[in-house]
Amino acid sequence: MNREQVLDLYFLDARHKLIELAAFLDRVEHAPGPADFRLVAFQKALDALRRGVGDRAREVLMAFSDPTTEPVPAAPGKGACGAWPGAGAVAG
Repeated sequence: MNREQVLDLYFLDARHKLIELAAFLDRVEHAPGPADFRLVAFQKALDALRRGVGDRAREVLMAFSDPTTEPVPAAPGKGACGAWPGAGAVAG
């Protein structure tokens, strides 16, 4: 596909997702209380989009991923939280 065809096919869906992200960020910004590692990871992913260089999808995925290579003895918490809390942290 050429660029115009890609835009024709995906633009409205991408536009919708950006509006949803903006609404999410507005809710987070206006909510009381401190942010945590998930917001830090989210902002790192947004920075990867803003740079606009290279493989954006990979950079966004890596912003949320655990970069370590050693297995952990046991998974902390009850389930996935969507972002790596960092070394030594326990995900809620």
